[in-house]
Amino acid sequence: MMQRLLGIMLGLCALASAQAGSSFEVTDNSREAYSRINPNSTPEQLSEAFRGRSLFRQSWVIAPAKDIETTGLGPLYNQLSCLSCHAKNGRGQPPETPQQAMRSMLVRLSLPGQDPHGGPLPHPVYGTQLNEQGVPGVPGEGLVSVDYREHSITLADGETIALRTPLYRFADLQYGPLPADIHFSPRVGPPVFGLGLLEAVPEQTILQLAEKGKRQGVHGHPNVIWDDERQCAVIGRFGLKANVATLKQQIAGAFIGDMGITSPLHPEENCTAAQTACKQTLSARQPELDYAQLKAVLLYLRLLQVPARRNLGDPIVQKGEQLFRAIGCTACHTPLLTTGEFLELPILSGQTIHPYTDLLVHDMGEDLADGRPDFQANGREWRTPPLWGIGLIQRINEHSYFLHDGRARNLTEAVLWHGGEALSSRQGFAHLPTEERLAVIRFLESL
Repeated sequence: MMQRLLGIMLGLCALASAQAGSSFEVTDNSREAYSRINPNSTPEQLSEAFRGRSLFRQSWVIAPAKDIETTGLGPLYNQLSCLSCHAKNGRGQPPETPQQAMRSMLVRLSLPGQDPHGGPLPHPVYGTQLNEQGVPGVPGEGLVSVDYREHSITLADGETIALRTPLYRFADLQYGPLPADIHFSPRVGPPVFGLGLLEAVPEQTILQLAEKGKRQGVHGHPNVIWDDERQCAVIGRFGLKANVATLKQQIAGAFIGDMGITSPLHPEENCTAAQTACKQTLSARQPELDYAQLKAVLLYLRLLQVPARRNLGDPIVQKGEQLFRAIGCTACHTPLLTTGEFLELPILSGQTIHPYTDLLVHDMGEDLADGRPDFQANGREWRTPPLWGIGLIQRINEHSYFLHDGRARNLTEAVLWHGGEALSSRQGFAHLPTEERLAVIRFLESL
């Protein structure tokens, strides 16, 4: 019944079935492995993608410098560039101490209740995201600091692992205190490669994965959200709660939310009615990110390749992969998907990909809950994050922080934080002998 209902809701926005095509995987172990553009693109596509790469990497400046392409920062913002939160197209990281600023992390905000389309209800003054910085004359909204409380767990073989719980504190709130019932959700910037391929996965495939999961006792479901552009309900697939419909909307949302840069999708500055200095600030132009620029950034991200797996012949990696399946991880981290017909960029069509995600949201337990609902994803649910390229994070981003808020300091900790629907897999991992547990980690490092 649920699948039939979703089918009716999504009928106007459906994607087509899969066709054959070439691979987007690239054999690259270097620090540029997340930044390779598909070389099979046309010369015109490559030229536009290179322009998009430049816009993605450059720092934006404040108005009114009208002759600079990257003018329009603020009035309120978190960072100066996309690359600030997605260094080398990879993962951001949380502050290590309360004294450190959030350089590649942000905090979502909302009130109890829903907006007219079922999404989060914005705070009337602070909106849906805390912007810590402002241009001259506009106070930043406030600061967030993070501290950690550690506790230890003992695994079946006697090894003790310390896990850390983040504790957040708001300070210097410039527009009044936050209410006691505020919903807030800290988020580390996720990797941005492979997003075009995920966009090309047919909605029907996602629905089928949900039904398959139910037969296996897993209750992940699509997050059906409102698409402002198409004015219909669709399956969300971007964002940590699958709360964004398309990659174009994800990009435009990040520009306005993270850098205060308007676009054709968000033509108004990110000022609420109570923020008078913000509303009085002059814009360089309208929109500050024009359609051609938005289209260039979109093409760049769609054409990014995905690092191929490594060490496939390693017996330990092979054993780890078997154990990864045996303890049930692939019930959510689906190893293989096929993209459908993607008319906007045919090179994405018919690709066999290995993202290790089902693009569904799952209950991850109270320990990982942010308590902030987002459309049909409740406060305990998160989208299954893709695992492709995860083994190169340490090399490329020079850290090993994982999960939505970066609390896990390595892959072992990340697994041991799993709860809810993933509790049995976590317990299976915790009961493995040391050698087998290390084999699972070696497998993850091969992705």
